[in-house]
Amino acid sequence: MRVLPERISAAWIETLTNDDLLELEARQRGKFDVLVKKEKRLRGDKYDMCRGSAELMNAWDRWSRLSAATRERSLIPLKPAVAVE
Repeated sequence: MRVLPERISAAWIETLTNDDLLELEARQRGKFDVLVKKEKRLRGDKYDMCRGSAELMNAWDRWSRLSAATRERSLIPLKPAVAVE
């Protein structure tokens, strides 16, 4: 299992195998999904992802970089890994 660096860069993503990229994308999507649910519970009808917490925006940034790389490689993402809240 690969460990994500603090800052995900295109150069780092290029070092990943397809399998590693798919696994990391699924793990990050799971973490992002948990944070979205948490924010929706906290904010209710006022929820707006673009105005979410810094933690939520960071999770989105990390997941979206990996997600874009999977699409760029024409890979089919795995189901999101279940993250623990």
